Amino acid sequence: MLWRYLAGAAAARTADEMSGPALLIAGLAVTGSPVVASWLLAGLTVSAAAGGPLLGVLLDRARRPGRLLAGCVVAYAGGLLVIVSGLGRLPEAGLVAVAVAAGVVGPALTGGWTAQLPTVTAPARQDRASALDAMTYNVAGLAGPALAGVIAGGPAAVLVCVALLAAALPAAWTLPAARTPPAAVRARRGIGEELREGFGAILGNPALLRATAGSMVSCAGTAMLVVSAPVLGARLTGSTGPGALLLAVTAACGLTANALVARAHGPRRWDALLVRGTAVAGAGMALAAAAASAAVSQATSATSGAAVSWAYWVAVVAAGVVGLGEGPQLTALFSVRHREAPARLRAQVFTTGASLKITSFAVGSAVAGPLAAYSVAAALLTGAAAQAVAVAVLTAGRPRSG
Repeated sequence: MLWRYLAGAAAARTADEMSGPALLIAGLAVTGSPVVASWLLAGLTVSAAAGGPLLGVLLDRARRPGRLLAGCVVAYAGGLLVIVSGLGRLPEAGLVAVAVAAGVVGPALTGGWTAQLPTVTAPARQDRASALDAMTYNVAGLAGPALAGVIAGGPAAVLVCVALLAAALPAAWTLPAARTPPAAVRARRGIGEELREGFGAILGNPALLRATAGSMVSCAGTAMLVVSAPVLGARLTGSTGPGALLLAVTAACGLTANALVARAHGPRRWDALLVRGTAVAGAGMALAAAAASAAVSQATSATSGAAVSWAYWVAVVAAGVVGLGEGPQLTALFSVRHREAPARLRAQVFTTGASLKITSFAVGSAVAGPLAAYSVAAALLTGAAAQAVAVAVLTAGRPRSG
């Protein structure tokens, strides 16, 4: 059952990672307008902040949460189909509205799916299962954007997203029933009350609050790297392609690090690993900033070509260091949530956390764009500083034994 879950999660998350770039490509290819393309992407992500907590309540209430998860997969796929079939035929404002509606269920593909992990694994194997689950995010982060880039034709990439979601559907539908059946009294309570309880579970638990707040700050910093990577590649090599390679290196190293975590035996100090992973990611971003600065300082020298080549390989190493930190960081975050979240509120904790991270990434991206245009090094240093702030948040008030 665990491997079926992991296969479905990997397919759904690859589609999730692929859908944004695919919509950008399709919107630009069909309409020729970068404005329309960017609004489709924004619509798909902006509504996640509202959808996540509500989805969490519904998943926590469900006796068979997998059935609801399958419905979310169908809704997301249906939204993508409406958009791709309506490009150039339907009003653009209406398609953006469809993207917003589809984005509401987006957190189900990330946090909502992870919240179901305890139903398919024994408690004694929860740590290893969390590491394997985090690896599906690394696989998706590596494969999703790459598939969107190599598939010919804008609409074709969106159709591949739909196919991946269809492949994930059986795994979602056959997830076991909740181990702790929802109490009948909960069904009589208002959703607003349950939303307050879910947020209260995060705010009232120091470990959960630190992990949630720290991951939000860290995710905003990660956006600096994602936005800066294509610009950095262009500055160092003259092409944006090598910038995409930097992100692939980050994802591959994250996958490798999580594979090592999954193979480790014995108890883990997840709170400490969360701090260390964040610190390593920050060090990688600082190294990438140094590579960007070195290239700029050598740009007018007689050996500028060699300097730029050297700087690019430093950037590759830096991207790998970021991945070595981000991989275990994600595993540790999931493990802290599984450990601390009340069983009856687990889905809400996970989907709310996913929504907050998506929102933080969107804010970081909005700041990173103009900052990277001004100075790539400054944007990357800002990302490194964000990781340092995240470390401070994660360690504030934490017991030394954690």
